[in-house]
Amino acid sequence: MMTALKKKWLSGLVAGALMVVSVGTLAAEQKTLHIYNWSDYIAPDTVANFEKETGINVIYDVFDSNEVLEGKLMAGSTGFDLVVPSASFLERQLTAGVFQPLDKSKLPGWKNLDPELLKLVAKHDPDNKYAMPYMWATTGIGYNVDKVKAVLGDDAPVNSWDLVLKPENLEKLKSCGVSFLDAPEEIFATVLNYLGKDPNSSKADDYTGPATDLLLKLRPNIRYFHSSQYINDLANGDTCVAIGWAGDVWQAANRSERGEKWRQYLFLDPQRGGNGVF
Repeated sequence: MMTALKKKWLSGLVAGALMVVSVGTLAAEQKTLHIYNWSDYIAPDTVANFEKETGINVIYDVFDSNEVLEGKLMAGSTGFDLVVPSASFLERQLTAGVFQPLDKSKLPGWKNLDPELLKLVAKHDPDNKYAMPYMWATTGIGYNVDKVKAVLGDDAPVNSWDLVLKPENLEKLKSCGVSFLDAPEEIFATVLNYLGKDPNSSKADDYTGPATDLLLKLRPNIRYFHSSQYINDLANGDTCVAIGWAGDVWQAANRSERGEKWRQYLFLDPQRGGNGVF
């Protein structure tokens, strides 16, 4: 999701967009757009092409967790013009009043946005006043087929969340390296869904009960929590399994130099399903 912090120069960039939110007022004479986005979320030449086409200078910074972004937004005076929070964080940021409304008259690409995605965003941002969808993804498991089977055998449950959420499996897989997203809302939703609970539950007992108990059992066997490091680690073979986002896992596969011997997949458990994020 992208939200606009400053709106003067939005039209050229947002027309092709992410999920965008606006935060301040951009001085026309500056012609500088400061964007704060997730790492690896645009093509290498996007900024240069935009600057060439519009004459607007872009300052582009990246983050790897919603908590980092939110901390800066709540502190105030960030200097950002556009930021890209996840939908799950958007509502409380709107309540805090950190964003400006989008001027849709300056967004010619708005008509091309998927109406169904706009409806989903509207659950957090009524009437799509402040934000627009930029991209969406699924949460699942990226894994190295050969390494996982070497540890768990040919019958490894690679089509099930049991692969990483059954403590006995994770205890064995720690030898080749396991990482989880540094995104508590994603991990808890995944665990709640695995346990047959509502992944969007607002009941405190759902989080402090079995979900926390399971995560405490898994924690000793997780090498690290991070929301971008796993891309290179999977590609380089430094880890063998990651709970991650679909696009990141495909990036890891593309970056790998191991050819046909290096195979990675991302799956959604066909019985339990998985999370969609935007």
